[in-house]
Amino acid sequence: MKKFMDQDFLLETETAKKLFHEYAEKTPVLDYHCHINPREIAEDRQFENITQVWLGGDHYKWRFMRSCGVDEKYITGDASDYEKFCKWAECLGKAIGNPLFHWSHLELQRYFGYTGVLSKKTADEVWNLCNAKLAQPSMSVRNLIKQSNVTLICTTDDPIDSLEWHQKIAADTSFDVKVLPAWRPDKAMNIEKPDYLDYLDKLAAVCGMTEINTFAALKDALKMRMDYFASQGCNVSDHGLEYVMYAPATEDEIEEIFLKRLNRIILTKEEEIKFKTAFMLFVGREYCRLDWAMQLHYGCKRDNNTAQYNKLGPDTGYDCINNSAPSDQMADYLNALAITGELPRTILYSLNPNDNEAIGTILGCFQDSTAIAKIQQGSAWWFNDNKTGMINQMISLANLGNLSGFVGMLTDSRSFLSYTRHEYFRRILCNLIGNWVENGEFPEDYDILGEIVTDVSYNNAVRYFKFSL
Repeated sequence: MKKFMDQDFLLETETAKKLFHEYAEKTPVLDYHCHINPREIAEDRQFENITQVWLGGDHYKWRFMRSCGVDEKYITGDASDYEKFCKWAECLGKAIGNPLFHWSHLELQRYFGYTGVLSKKTADEVWNLCNAKLAQPSMSVRNLIKQSNVTLICTTDDPIDSLEWHQKIAADTSFDVKVLPAWRPDKAMNIEKPDYLDYLDKLAAVCGMTEINTFAALKDALKMRMDYFASQGCNVSDHGLEYVMYAPATEDEIEEIFLKRLNRIILTKEEEIKFKTAFMLFVGREYCRLDWAMQLHYGCKRDNNTAQYNKLGPDTGYDCINNSAPSDQMADYLNALAITGELPRTILYSLNPNDNEAIGTILGCFQDSTAIAKIQQGSAWWFNDNKTGMINQMISLANLGNLSGFVGMLTDSRSFLSYTRHEYFRRILCNLIGNWVENGEFPEDYDILGEIVTDVSYNNAVRYFKFSL
């Protein structure tokens, strides 16, 4: 029997062990998509206890605690941090087969030196150990990033964001990790949302405009903000799409739809889709102009538990997979940009694992010599961010595309301890490749194998996003 999560955790063969320990383990981390708060980096936040750094905002953990029957008081409610941690420890002790068990124990090992098992029996021991460690200067946010061997972070930022915290980080020469904004214009696109008109007013104010009363004016405002983001080092965009629908319309139609919304007339679903299609075509062309990479996250049905959403708001653990993500619509969208030579480097993430092969076939339709794997399948995302999901995504990509050109892992997290997810991914990557080699499916050539592993772990992302490090 193998030891619990030892140095060869998830590494089943000698080839896998060599690839991980001699190549992947030593390679830096580039986190090109996350949801951490740049203000906490600028201010070098020091957390008071493990609950603050571990459970605050982590809807992965919240969902599991609810599945264990834990009262909401101990999840997002007014229970003390100690009480919340104890409830989490009790749940984690029984989380067999769940990636949260692996992630949490990797974090305990790497940041706190704890090699035991967290459960209700060890909750007090771990609480005291972690809190004593967190009180040390070496555990501030910046030091957590540095000891994780991170070279660059892209946060997720709204077009109206001033980016003041990014500017403060960039101006501080004592911290050499790059923290760049990433453009996330969902609020400018989601015309159906109740607060859409309020958002337009905020966008207009940031742009020095009296109002945004046409779609043309909205595009002008967004171009202004894109240029500002670019001046602050941004070269990555990201979109959260509930579905993929391609319904082109004339400029006059879009202006009529926009005017209806300004007049607070409820739009039909067809009108909403036409507007969003026009919006996505516009931004895609702008990304090509700016030489930005475009990330499309889709296949999610959000905020399903209305009662809890009304109490807690978005991103609190009430989202699920949306089966409506037709590949033909995505292909039509990419084609509309490609036909005019305005298709930017694009990464496709679907929350539905059934889309792996469909995405794999779309990629091959739009590759060209402007970039290695110009159109990418993103890493196994969200509900697929586990051992099985990662293996399936990489096998599908290898079968239908270019695994060696894959930009690899990202944290997609709000926690400063989540960089161990890169280690988790790399162990799975090395084990997958190691099994292929030991099964005689690929030669034992470590010049090539080592290059593939380090490229997928780090180098491909540097080249693909054109980061300057």
